[in-house]
Amino acid sequence: MQIQLPEKVNRIIQTLQDHGYEAYAVGGCVRDSILGRSPEDWDITTSAMPQETKALFSRTFDTGIEHGTVTVLLDGEGFEVTTYRVDGEYEDSRHPKEVTFTRSLKEDLLRRDFTINAMAYNEKDGLVDIFGGIEDLKAGVIRCVGCATERFSEDALRILRGVRFAAQLGFSIEEETREGMRRLAPTLQNISAERIQTELVKMLVSPRPDLLREAYNLGVTKEFLPEFDRLMETEQETPHHIYSVGEHTLHALMQIRPDKVLRLTMLLHDMGKPDLKTMDEEGVAHFKKHAIRSEEIAKSVLRRLKFDNDTLHKVTKLVYYHDYRMPATPVNVRRAMNRIGEELFPLYLEVRRADMLAQSMYRREEKLQNIEDVRIIYEDILRQNQCVSLRDLAVTGRDLIEDGMKPGKEMGEVLHWLLEQVLDNPELNEKENLLRLAREWKEFRLLPR
Repeated sequence: MQIQLPEKVNRIIQTLQDHGYEAYAVGGCVRDSILGRSPEDWDITTSAMPQETKALFSRTFDTGIEHGTVTVLLDGEGFEVTTYRVDGEYEDSRHPKEVTFTRSLKEDLLRRDFTINAMAYNEKDGLVDIFGGIEDLKAGVIRCVGCATERFSEDALRILRGVRFAAQLGFSIEEETREGMRRLAPTLQNISAERIQTELVKMLVSPRPDLLREAYNLGVTKEFLPEFDRLMETEQETPHHIYSVGEHTLHALMQIRPDKVLRLTMLLHDMGKPDLKTMDEEGVAHFKKHAIRSEEIAKSVLRRLKFDNDTLHKVTKLVYYHDYRMPATPVNVRRAMNRIGEELFPLYLEVRRADMLAQSMYRREEKLQNIEDVRIIYEDILRQNQCVSLRDLAVTGRDLIEDGMKPGKEMGEVLHWLLEQVLDNPELNEKENLLRLAREWKEFRLLPR
């Protein structure tokens, strides 16, 4: 098997080889190359000790030299070069107490997580595949290198990584590997929120975000997202739904494009339903005001997993409005754009559509038509450049001051009142019209009541 190595990667490998050391491209870059994908980065492993590597290249810096990693700079581009190593005993389900360097490639590959990530390649020796990575790639299988329990004991994050790789590649998880995940899932409690967040997002934006179901079945989500487990256990006895809340969520994830904000929104949009479920006398379930509760839970989850404020703001707002429906009229759409925000409104339409497509067929055509009618009106509002926010209003606070109004609370009230008039009648959004309306508003306020 031949892999086309980038020129700079090959140059580093050959430099190390020319000085008597072994060197290979290793891990994910080899896996992706075999699969015909473009690797995000290229990692190199070598028998050279860190100081020996540094001595061969004019520009390097210590990335994690205590773990054997040196970054080699070639023409401004950095490549991580790591010495073969054997990890010592793990004490926190994440980091070894010590690292021992070795001259054996096999010992280095043995410490890696999955067979598909434990292959090495250089042009001289070709593919080094000691643990059957090629067979597992062909079979579409995620399998631990060696003993699954040992691999997950070393680094609990590998449990999530395994599910994530399955989601990204569309692979199944080998049975012993599944059992190791199930047995050691509680050790995920030792992993930082930031690292869990990274793996969760990669899983969500993968081609198979619904493999979160696999994480649930293995008891993995219980350790970092117990709210999802409650969704899987909550049925929806209503004509609008054919799935449990959890299965509806998984289907909704598959109905929306792989954008982080959109996929997080679909994951969290119904989180409030378990808390608010009621049954009427006819055996029909209701989840009144669940969007409000879902927003509260979404905010809690995103904060717990250390998401940035921008993501938190966008996702929670979309969760809050995910079930916001309206008759498709220009006034209603302008007001919805004002509430939800011009930036988020097109995402809101995507969220509504994905939510609906994960429901039953009950009144589906009617629901689809409403979303489509709203979209058409929305695009027409954009084409006409109609005002939907204070930013687009034809007058500013400065204009009102120049027209004789004093700064203060009253001015804010006037601007918001003017916006209300323009949302109902967009043709009013001209400076002279609005200044006249502002004077009338002021005169009305001064009249004795």
